[in-house]
Amino acid sequence: MGAIEERGYASTEALVSTDWVAEHLNDPNLRIAESNEDPLLYPSGHIPGAVEVDWTRDLNNPLRRDYLDKNEFERLMKKIGVKPDTTVVLYGDKSNWWACYAFWVFQLFGHSKAKIMDGGRLKWENEGRTLARETPNYSPTQYEAKERDDSKIRVFRDQVLEHVKTNQPLVDVRSPEEYSGERLHMEAYPNEGALRGGHIPGAASIPWARAANEDGTFKTAEELKGIYCQENNLELNDDIIAYCRIGERSSHTWFVLSYLLGFSKVRNYDGSWTEWGNLVNVPIEK
Repeated sequence: MGAIEERGYASTEALVSTDWVAEHLNDPNLRIAESNEDPLLYPSGHIPGAVEVDWTRDLNNPLRRDYLDKNEFERLMKKIGVKPDTTVVLYGDKSNWWACYAFWVFQLFGHSKAKIMDGGRLKWENEGRTLARETPNYSPTQYEAKERDDSKIRVFRDQVLEHVKTNQPLVDVRSPEEYSGERLHMEAYPNEGALRGGHIPGAASIPWARAANEDGTFKTAEELKGIYCQENNLELNDDIIAYCRIGERSSHTWFVLSYLLGFSKVRNYDGSWTEWGNLVNVPIEK
C-alpha cells in the first residue's frame, strides 16, 4: 500500500501513518489513544505513551443507552491529559473499527484535532515496532468541551423512518447474513441481537470491512469509489445514513465516506439494528 498522500483521498487531514506516529511519539501536543474490541489487548502491550479509551467504560452513559455528556467528556479529556489544542491519534484492533467509533464520538463534541492511525494495532505490530506495558500517567489538563451536537453526524429512529419514506440512501454495513435476516446478531454477540431479522427497507448491503485491506489499512480512493459509487450508485451530495447493530461498524464506514471520499452529508444511526429490529411496527425487508 502506497503512502497516504498517494492514494487519492479527498482529504488526509484525519489519517496518519505508523511512520508519522513513530516520529511524533515525544510530541507534547500529541496524545495517542488505543480503543479496542478486545479489552485485554491494551494491557498486553500498546504504543509507548498511549492511553486507553474503552468504548464501554469511557464513552457510554452507564445507565441509559446514550453517550457521555459534556461534563463527562471533559472529565475524560482531563484524565487522559488532553487539552482543546491537543492532537489525538486513535488506533485499535479490527482494522480500527473501534478507533473510528471513538473518533466519531469525539466529533460529537467538536474535537476536530483527532486522527486515525492507518492500519491500527495490527500494522504497528506487524512492522515490529515497540510495545509498552506501562500505563502512562499524565497530569490532568483544563478542558472545556463544546455542547454535544448530535445534529450533524448522528440520527435517531424517527429521522431514519423519514429517510425511508423519502427513499434516501441507507447503507447497512453488517454481514450479508445479518442483512438477509439469517442471523439475528453479530457472531459472538448474542446479547446484542434483535427479535426480528432483515434490514431497513431500501438499504444497500456494503459490509464495513470491504473498505479495509488485509493489513488493516484503508483501500485507495479509486478502490473505495468502485465499492460505494460504481457498485452502489452513491453520489457525493447524497444524504446518507449508515447503520450496523450499535453504530460501531458504521462509524468506520462514516469515516471512509466523510473523510476519505469527501461525501458531504453522512450520518451514523447508532441505534442501528438492536433498536430497529426490536421496534414495534416499523418496516423491515429481507
